[in-house]
Amino acid sequence: MTPHEIVTAPGLAKPVGFAHAVVAAPGRTVYLGGQTAQDADSQIVGTTMAEQFDQAAGNVVGALAAAGGEPGHLVSLVIYVTDVAGYKAALPELGPLWRKHFGRQYPAVALLGVVELFDEEAMIELIGTAVIP
Repeated sequence: MTPHEIVTAPGLAKPVGFAHAVVAAPGRTVYLGGQTAQDADSQIVGTTMAEQFDQAAGNVVGALAAAGGEPGHLVSLVIYVTDVAGYKAALPELGPLWRKHFGRQYPAVALLGVVELFDEEAMIELIGTAVIP
């Protein structure tokens, strides 16, 4: 459960898998550095979008936990992918993985297609902002 106010703007398309806006509760802001599918040995794991999302999302949650937060504290998440069509095709697999790591709350989310990421094998990178009450 999030302590933040999820806002659905009238007149905009119904948000599915994201929030139109999030009004953060008072608290400590945490800016999460980009997380790819790197494991503890700095190796990219997974060969599919879903496998890499699973690892990257786990890394986001781990970084947030280290800062004293939990997934419900996320107010925004930017998802960078090297293959937007591949991400869309993987949506049936990504939904359950989202819920595994982040629950059923959706922060303000953006998906951006990029040519490449720092690690050549990386297909996805997640950058988040959280406010811990």
